[in-house]
Amino acid sequence: MAAVYSAAMKGQNMPAPPTRSNSAITRRGLFGLATSSATLAASPLAARGFGSGFTHGVASGEPGPTQVLLWTRYVVGQDVMLDWQVSLDQSFAQITAEGQVSAGPERDYCAKAWAKGLNPGQWYYYRFMAPDGSQSDVGRTRTLPQGKADRFKLALFSCSNYGFGWFNAYAHAAEANDADLALHLGDYIYEYGRGTYPSADVAHPERMLWPDDEIVALADYRLRYATYRSDPDLRRIHQLLPMICVWDDHESANDSWKDGAQNHQKETEGSWELRKAVAKRVYREWMPVSDQTYAKYDVGDLATLFRLDTRLEGREEQFDIASILSGAASPEAAMAALKAFRDGDYAHPERQLLGAAQESWLARGLTSSRKGGKIWQVLVQQVLMGRLSTPPTLLDALGDSAPDYLRRRITTAAMASRVGLPANMDAWDGYPAARDRVLKAALEADANMLVLAGDTHNSWAFELDHQGHRAGIEFGTHSVTSPGLESYLGAIPSDQLAQSMVGHNAGLKFADTSQRGYMTIELTPEQAVCEFRYVETVRTRRTRLASTHRMTSRAGSHQLLT
Repeated sequence: MAAVYSAAMKGQNMPAPPTRSNSAITRRGLFGLATSSATLAASPLAARGFGSGFTHGVASGEPGPTQVLLWTRYVVGQDVMLDWQVSLDQSFAQITAEGQVSAGPERDYCAKAWAKGLNPGQWYYYRFMAPDGSQSDVGRTRTLPQGKADRFKLALFSCSNYGFGWFNAYAHAAEANDADLALHLGDYIYEYGRGTYPSADVAHPERMLWPDDEIVALADYRLRYATYRSDPDLRRIHQLLPMICVWDDHESANDSWKDGAQNHQKETEGSWELRKAVAKRVYREWMPVSDQTYAKYDVGDLATLFRLDTRLEGREEQFDIASILSGAASPEAAMAALKAFRDGDYAHPERQLLGAAQESWLARGLTSSRKGGKIWQVLVQQVLMGRLSTPPTLLDALGDSAPDYLRRRITTAAMASRVGLPANMDAWDGYPAARDRVLKAALEADANMLVLAGDTHNSWAFELDHQGHRAGIEFGTHSVTSPGLESYLGAIPSDQLAQSMVGHNAGLKFADTSQRGYMTIELTPEQAVCEFRYVETVRTRRTRLASTHRMTSRAGSHQLLT
């Protein structure tokens, strides 16, 4: 493996586009563009500058049937015009599309260009060229199909915290080479300072984070993206696949909402509106994304993908169970406070997660997708929609050795569960009226709604219902590196915890609360097949899987089969 990962970043052939037979491709060929940037990330000086010229490879995104957005970064200290080319083959003997784009300090030397006039459902290669004759890495991208589409495969990622370990999920997806499109469901970066999350005693010694403080200012966010994008496996997956991305909270600050965040203190960190604007700007500089807050993508006659913003566009502030219980002097008073909250503010019919404009756009889109003959309506978004509450039996499972803080936390969550309140107020569970409106819209549209979510660091599969009617299914992907419930509830065996969660929550059909990795979804006219892929480790850089788990849903059934 060491020889594979030390291969030069440039000058190697790209892997062939994935085929349905998934024919074998050598690891050396797949990782031909590997890791000069791993060395850069370990150096304080390089981490601040990351060299000159083409510093961070290439990326593509926002695919359509005839266009795709191309990205690179070129540093020379001034504005410069780059040429770009798209070709059907790696030799670039026959150019399909070409143009010019500017790179300069105003956008942190990042350059994005729309390649248009392409053919639907086609793999392409692309590159950028500088005036001095230097060339970027060669990237591979794909347009979306138009008309009849027999199958389409997605690779899904979420919660990739640099400090916790290696991005082996990206590396395995590149090695597997079996997806048509990558989706990143948020927490692409984390905003915390070094030694915070992960703590100094947990942080991987080879994963040096820059800047070392929490990111707040424009230069901070830019340097954090530069650090993450220097990772060789993240660079590789961007090089091989177009990616549709959504931001979650850590691209700005923890538990963010439209007017603030848990991890933003205006007294010391200034205006939230300014920080939010900076976070959005740098995200759009460094990522292969358009400036549209939400958008849709048609995959031929097979599916419509709806990219949503559940975080910054319309989200109202999250509820806090601890605040609701403050001042309750007895268990009886606490239960009374929880019931009053459940029947009052929690159930408010106008409470917003998407915001009125986006919610209306989605409802119209679900209807038009079905009327247009699309089979699947896929929500590409951040947080769990399925109902998830804490099993009160977890208190008994803790054992006598559990620390007091954990026992208090589980006690509070169990009390909330007994009155019908959820475990996580930061998810759709904290916005029940907003969720009901979306589920109702899906039913009215006769949608085959498939919800995709990240955020929790664990794997979930739900059947969604609205007032007793099946309304869709949901797959929540586990994290690339961020720790899951096993790190917070380690006193409970992970298999016992997962079984308890599934047994307690009626719509939950599968859970894994202890492993890292990524997920694939293969769509056909007949079914959607989800495969949870669990990497063996994130502490050592390797791609071996520990296990997989597959689930299937037949189109129109709104049910899950193992």
